[in-house]
Amino acid sequence: MNTVDITVNGDLQRATVEPRTSLADFLRDTLGLTGTHIGCEHGICGACTVLINGEISRSCITYAVTCDGANIQTIEGLDDDPLMEALRQAFSEEHALQCGYCTPGMLITARDVITRHEQLTLDTIRRHMSGNLCRCTGYRGIVNAIARVANDSATNRQESPITGLGPAPGPDKHHQTDPETSSIARVRPTHAPETLSAPPLTNPIATATSTLDDWLTVQQTFSLPHPLSKVWALVSDPERVCDALPGIALDGPAVDGKVRGKAAIKLGPIAPTFAFTGTYEIEENSHKAIMTGDGSDRRTRSRVKGRAQTQLIDLGNEGTEVRFEIAYVMSGPLAQFGRLGLVQDLIARMTKRFAHNVEEALDSRNGISPPVSTGLWQQCWRVCCRTARRLIGGKDA
Repeated sequence: MNTVDITVNGDLQRATVEPRTSLADFLRDTLGLTGTHIGCEHGICGACTVLINGEISRSCITYAVTCDGANIQTIEGLDDDPLMEALRQAFSEEHALQCGYCTPGMLITARDVITRHEQLTLDTIRRHMSGNLCRCTGYRGIVNAIARVANDSATNRQESPITGLGPAPGPDKHHQTDPETSSIARVRPTHAPETLSAPPLTNPIATATSTLDDWLTVQQTFSLPHPLSKVWALVSDPERVCDALPGIALDGPAVDGKVRGKAAIKLGPIAPTFAFTGTYEIEENSHKAIMTGDGSDRRTRSRVKGRAQTQLIDLGNEGTEVRFEIAYVMSGPLAQFGRLGLVQDLIARMTKRFAHNVEEALDSRNGISPPVSTGLWQQCWRVCCRTARRLIGGKDA
């Protein structure tokens, strides 16, 4: 048993919990905050969404003991929030709920989407809400309600900075469904259509930063005691770079700068494998290599777009500085993980492992040494061999 101090909806709660108790069970069973619903218990459906230190999180796959010292907000703690009040009214008037089981998680996610974006398109709303599942509504009412509140929020921001919204206008002004004539269409930016192009490099020393609307960037900077020419020989070779990237496997050699392969990752209980195609571009003058890719996982019906960029800086006699950056955006059911610490930690560990693998490859003659396999089949084979030796009277190795 562990004693935790967690601030929930502004009140400090001290409780003793088992290490395996989920935050969702703690909120519901210990504190009686049953507005947090439990659906899939695998972090997929989004019904259990809460705010942990201001970030949307899945409480069903978060252990309560890991929240010691954290600030939690549930749907009950947002009763008096002006933006949440506007969303509740819009959800009701746009028929964005039926059974209501998914609604608390939908509302919390919708509030987060609106507060983080000054301009939203209908496609952006759908993409950000794709991690919250609803079996009843067909999603149109949900998207219309969020677009309506986002549109009002953008209008109010043009007049003066605000921290919340007043009541949403009635259905007479917003109930049209034609995307070209209804007020919902006004949430579309007029300057240019939305694209999913990767953001430019930001501060290479940073570890994890949010960039554009959807992209999250993780950077790693490290130095190698090798001359720039030797490091560049590795970085400019897509096969060697992909060998150094954990979970990345090419289907074959790059052809005319085009690559195809698979990216296997593990997010808690979920282990998607994204089949991707992409390009590998070399900038000789700036010693920069950029790999972009677009992949999909058939099992989770999710997509990911990403870019891995490596830039080398000559340090003279001290070696070479490597600035490595991964930027990505997710859509589909796994989009809910895009901003969670789960993915950020995964990418941060991936970049650190990449740095280790590059250094190991440069220090060895034959490239990266394959890891020693200790899988189940190998262990079974050893047991069988030892048993056979005993049966025939041989020595046990």
